[in-house]
Amino acid sequence: MRTRVGGRERQNYALSDMFFAPQELVSRLSFDMTLEPGDVILCGTSLGVLPMKPGTVVEVAIDGIGTLKNTFAPESEADSGRV
Repeated sequence: MRTRVGGRERQNYALSDMFFAPQELVSRLSFDMTLEPGDVILCGTSLGVLPMKPGTVVEVAIDGIGTLKNTFAPESEADSGRV
């Protein structure tokens, strides 16, 4: 799994280093809830993270699966429930 932030590689580690294998995470989660196409499972982070500014592009790539690419945006007041 590789993570690039603003085009710079920030993380690169083998999936075998995770506490639970990806297939076990999916199995455990799907026991309690229905996973739909497009759902994203977030399972924490490792070393290499830094604060991000709005507009920063984050890419997470897993060999044989693909790349998820998003642009960071700050939480709006409407999204935060503080309106």
